[in-house]
Amino acid sequence: MKLWIPFALSAGSLLTIASFVGAGWDAPPVETTQIGFRGTGMYIHRDVEKQEALAVANVVPEAPWEADPAGDKARDLYENVQILGDLSDDQFNQFMASITEWIAPEAGCNYCHNPENLASDEVYQKVVARRMIQMTQAINVDWQSHVGQVGATCYTCHRGQAIPTNYWYEDTEPKPAGGMTQDRAGQNVVAKFGGNSSLPQNVLKDYLLDAKQIRVHSTTALPTGTNLAGTKQTEATWSLMMHMSESLGVNCTTCHNSRAFNAWDESPPQRVTAWHGIRLVRDINANYMVGLTPVFPATRKGPEGDVFKVGCGTCHAGVQKPLNGVSMLQAYADSLVKKGPMEVPDFSTYQPGITQLMAPAGQTATPPAEPAAATTPADPAVSTPPPAEPTVVTPPAAPATP
Repeated sequence: MKLWIPFALSAGSLLTIASFVGAGWDAPPVETTQIGFRGTGMYIHRDVEKQEALAVANVVPEAPWEADPAGDKARDLYENVQILGDLSDDQFNQFMASITEWIAPEAGCNYCHNPENLASDEVYQKVVARRMIQMTQAINVDWQSHVGQVGATCYTCHRGQAIPTNYWYEDTEPKPAGGMTQDRAGQNVVAKFGGNSSLPQNVLKDYLLDAKQIRVHSTTALPTGTNLAGTKQTEATWSLMMHMSESLGVNCTTCHNSRAFNAWDESPPQRVTAWHGIRLVRDINANYMVGLTPVFPATRKGPEGDVFKVGCGTCHAGVQKPLNGVSMLQAYADSLVKKGPMEVPDFSTYQPGITQLMAPAGQTATPPAEPAAATTPADPAVSTPPPAEPTVVTPPAAPATP
C-alpha cells in the first residue's frame, strides 16, 4: 500500500472538519414554514439571524410631529409650491422635515434647495423630488391592487439615502471578446440583476420597463404550436424570477404551487399581488423614471446612459412586505394618499443651475422672486402627457411562467 494514501485521507478529513468548525463558517438556525399542502414541497426556509437583521433594517420611523391641518395653505405662504399646495403650513413643513430625513439627513434642505432662494428649481434634485411625490401619490391611489392600504412613502425606497440601495440599469459588461463569444445573448456572465446567476443579464429591461410577455410554461411534453416560447425565453423568465425571489427573500412556492406552476387557480394569492406588482414597476419606470432622463446627471445613470430604474427590491429590500407590512401613511394622509396636480413639464428644457421655474404650461405656481434666468414653460402640445391610470384587470388564465 502506498504510504501517501492514508496521509492524504487524513489531511482531507481534517480539512473537512475544519471547514465546518473553524472560524468564519456558521451553521445558521433555520426557520421553516409550510405554506401549501403537505407533500407539495411548498415550504419557505429562512435564516433566523438574517431575519433579525432585516427586522432592524425595516423599522418604520415616526413622524417628527403630528401636523395640524388647520391654517393657511402652503400655496398662499410659499412660492412655487406646485404639488402640495393644499397642505396647511404645518402639514407642509412636517412633510418637508420628514422627506429630508428620509432622503438626505446629512445634507438637509440644501440637498434639494438653493438656500439663498428656496423657491428656485435650479437644483435638479428638487425637480426630481417633485416628480417622485407625484409618483408616490399615484402608487397609493391607483395601485392599491398591489400596495393595499399599507401604501408607500419616500422612505419605503430611500431609507435615509439619496439613492435607493436596490436599483437597476442596462448592464452590458463585460463586452464580448469576439469570435465564438460575440453572440452570447447576454448570458454566461454574472447577471448582477438576475441573482448573480449566469442567466440573461438584462431581462429587467424586457419585463420591468417594456411589457414583454412572461409566459413560457407549456402544459404538454411535446410542442403543439400554441406556445412558441423556447429555451431562451424560459431562461429569461428564470432570471426575472430569481430577481423577484432575491428581492423579497422568498422562493418560488410563495407565488406558485410546485405541482402546477402554470395553474392560477392552484396558486397562492400572492401570485395575483405579484402580477399587479410587475405592472406597477413597469408604470413607474416607463412613466416616471425614463421621463426624467434629461434632468439626471451622468452620475445618476448607468454605463449605457439610461437612468437608474426601480426593481422589486427597491421597495421590498429583502422582505416579502416592504417595511414588514407596517404603514406610514397615517401621518401623511393629506400629502401622499391623494393626488395633487399630475401635469408634467417638458423636462428636456431643464438646465441645472439655471432654470428657476420648472412647471407645465398653465400650472398655478408663483414664480420665484427675482429669477436669474427663467426658462420658457413647456408647450402643452409637446409636453409629456400624464401617465394613464392603470386598469385593474384579472390575471390571465392562460398558462404562465413559473
